[in-house]
This record gives sequence, structure tokens and C-alpha cells, in this order.
Amino acid sequence: MSTRDRILDAAAEILRTRGVAQATTKEIAHATGVSEPTLYKYFGDKERLLLAVLQERVPGPSRVTITAGAGTVEDNLTELVEATLEFYQRSIPMLGALLADPQRMATHREAMRRHGAGPDRAAEAFAGYLRAEQDLGRITATADPHVAALLLNGACFHEAFLRYYAGGPDADAAPRSYAEALVRSMAAPLL
Repeated sequence: MSTRDRILDAAAEILRTRGVAQATTKEIAHATGVSEPTLYKYFGDKERLLLAVLQERVPGPSRVTITAGAGTVEDNLTELVEATLEFYQRSIPMLGALLADPQRMATHREAMRRHGAGPDRAAEAFAGYLRAEQDLGRITATADPHVAALLLNGACFHEAFLRYYAGGPDADAAPRSYAEALVRSMAAPLL
């Protein structure tokens, strides 16, 4: 296993159990058996490391490849919802403590902006897909893809939060039947 992969594995576990606000790069480097300068050689800063963990170790919508016009809209949205639920359920323990520290949150927000990332982009996977389906006529012209995306994404976040609240970081994942029910409820007005 490469040094980079070892760093990501250690960081994923430490961030999951301690959160980004409490985890240190020194702790992650120590758990990996590398120096902090080596960690920074691979990732540049803590936020870049966090982004790499989220992109490469925490499943999410970026792992889902769907094509507008292929399959059914409902099946495609279900895949996105299922991936988004899993992403939020696994990332909430990592990121939750940021909310309690306005200064750390501001620093994090600025770093995410520099890296072209952040929660403000979370619904884009849904919105982009919905716009493409709308262009093909598979979604009604009166639908607002951005608003529908926010509703789907928000429902995923809320369900993941409730699961984390009830069961902690090792709570059971939302079943596929939840993703299917959410899409059935949302898709009818769109089609």
C-alpha cells in the first residue's frame, strides 16, 4: 500500500472518531508512521487532506455515474440518493464539530472555497442531472431542478443526521427502501 493510501486510511479513521476540529495532522502522521512534512508533501494542508478523505474514502455522489436519458429517472435518482445518504452519514461525525467553532468554520469555509469544494456544492450532482433530464423532456419544464435538488439533498442530510443522532458514528446505514421512497415522493411532480 502506498504512503498516500496509508495516510488516507489513517486520516479517515481519526477524522471519523475525533472529527476535523479535534484531529491533528501530527496525530494522523504518527498513526501513519510518517512525519508531518511528509503528510504535507502529499496533501498541502489539512483541508486538502480532508477533501481527499471525503472524495476517496467516503462514498458519495461522485462515485455514481448516471447518464441523462439512460435508465429511468427514478432509478438514477435512487442511486444518487443512496450515495448521498451514505456520504452524509459517514461525513457528519467528521465535520459536525466545525459548527460549534465560528473561527475554525470560517477558516474551513475559506479553504474549501480555495479548493473549489464545500457543502454549497452538494446538491449540484442532483441539479445537474435534473437539468439534463429536463433538457431531454423527461422532467417537466415547470420543475425547478435547483429547488428539487435542494429538497433531495436536504432530506438525505436530515436522515443521515437522525441516524447519527440515534446511533452514533456506527449507526446502520439508511436502507435502499428509504432512498426509493424519497425518490418516489419527489419524482412524481417532476415527471
